[in-house]
Amino acid sequence: MYLLLLAFANQGYSQHKPAYKLFNSKGKKLSYKKMIRQMSAADIVLFGEHHDNPIVHWLQFETTKELADRQPVVLGAEMFEADDQPHLTAYLKGSIDQSAFDTLARLWPNYKTDYKPLVDLAKQQALPLIATNIPRRYARKVYRKGFEVLQSLSDTEKSWMAPLPIPYDASLPGYQQMIHMMGGHGGENLPKAQAVKDATMAYFILKNRQKNTLFLHYNGSRHSDNREGIYWYLKQANPTLKILTVSVVSQRKISRLTEESHQQADVIIAIPETMTKTY
Repeated sequence: MYLLLLAFANQGYSQHKPAYKLFNSKGKKLSYKKMIRQMSAADIVLFGEHHDNPIVHWLQFETTKELADRQPVVLGAEMFEADDQPHLTAYLKGSIDQSAFDTLARLWPNYKTDYKPLVDLAKQQALPLIATNIPRRYARKVYRKGFEVLQSLSDTEKSWMAPLPIPYDASLPGYQQMIHMMGGHGGENLPKAQAVKDATMAYFILKNRQKNTLFLHYNGSRHSDNREGIYWYLKQANPTLKILTVSVVSQRKISRLTEESHQQADVIIAIPETMTKTY
């Protein structure tokens, strides 16, 4: 009888397949409830994601809903470019319908599955949602010709990005790693194109912050990992800000966080590497 019970117990254990685990920066397990408390106490949350991971998108939705039920929240997203703000605002206010929004705005291919639920949540609860990213065409210009090319833009075009000149620290490990990963083929302008996005997102976060209100920002984890990118620009502008960062790692087993991922963020979401992707 004991052996039979043990067999059933082992079978039940082997069938327990958690979709994610939460860890703190030291690799200690973190409860969802404690993560929400920590987010709630911050001025800004940089919720890093893997753009194609459904579990992270679901967690973003759930945490946003829970935080918005607790306190005033302003949302911001890398996935919307600053010049699309009028279209985004019109959709949130009901001035245009989904069909018009789909036509007018430059939406990511995975918008319908991954970001529309968040946008519709913002619409239902009348939450401000800020398009924080620089229009992609200007980031491409920086990649080709460096920051200097931005000086020739019109005042209207410059209003869709961080004020010029863009502060830039080429020695930051994240930017150095980009050059290394590309084998030098991207040249010195590759991390500059990333930096102009980071600087612009930080700028629009700060510009749209409200007193006693949490700013919850969604971005690719590379834009805030290791407290660089957006985080660095925010701290350059205001060192007193309480910023909580979230990142994602994909692992074969998620019962423990791999040591190399420690310190990557304040909250680290470990996802099985076999998790289905949205695209």
